[in-house]
Amino acid sequence: MKTYIIKVNNKTYEVEVEEKNGAAVATKIITSDEPVKSAEPVVKDGKAVKSGATGKIWKVVKKEGDAVSKGEAIVILESMKMEIPVVAPEAGTISCILVGEGDSVEAGQDIAMVAPEQ
Repeated sequence: MKTYIIKVNNKTYEVEVEEKNGAAVATKIITSDEPVKSAEPVVKDGKAVKSGATGKIWKVVKKEGDAVSKGEAIVILESMKMEIPVVAPEAGTISCILVGEGDSVEAGQDIAMVAPEQ
């Protein structure tokens, strides 16, 4: 089980995630203000798209449900005053965007999920 600290709209959440049957499942969510009931499992299909560098998300190019080609930009990362496209590893459909414009990301962090073409 892994615990992540997530900030959304200036509200901080602590999320516990565990792997069940090969998929990541949120099992518990706690806000910084008060405990919240356990979340229903949410599983997003697809292959993780990872940030290639540490930086800030400058622009989100695609949204959930958009089709992408292999090598097509999903977000633009700003790092060391350079704009770096983070691209789809394969053709498919964006099943989940995990970041927003202005978010800070680490190298290797999951930023989106791409469900492969059928």
